[in-house]
Amino acid sequence: MAWKLTVRAGPRVERSQYDRLGDALDALEARARELANDAPGKTVDLKFRHFEPAQQVVARIELSGPQRLLPQVRAGIDVRGDGSTEAYLGHVTRAVIAPEEGDTTYGALRQALGSGGPSG
Repeated sequence: MAWKLTVRAGPRVERSQYDRLGDALDALEARARELANDAPGKTVDLKFRHFEPAQQVVARIELSGPQRLLPQVRAGIDVRGDGSTEAYLGHVTRAVIAPEEGDTTYGALRQALGSGGPSG
């Protein structure tokens, strides 16, 4: 059974599979960093409401698997319009994973999923 990685950036959806959690997390981190570097950083003005870049999710990278039946592991990273990132656990109801002092969003996600490895 595989770990599934789904990247949603604007109208594009990319899917890939990995046999190992560490490989999936490496791919998640690489793609999230790339999308964060390309974040537009523009305010959205809807005339009746403004959305600052930090309030916008410009990309979502979701990780799921490898179980076929519930409870299935679901976690991911949201990339904000200002290039910041936020890790979460869950699917419908998300719980934000706050990095500890000196750690990164990616390291916090790895720790929450019980995977060691580089945390950038």
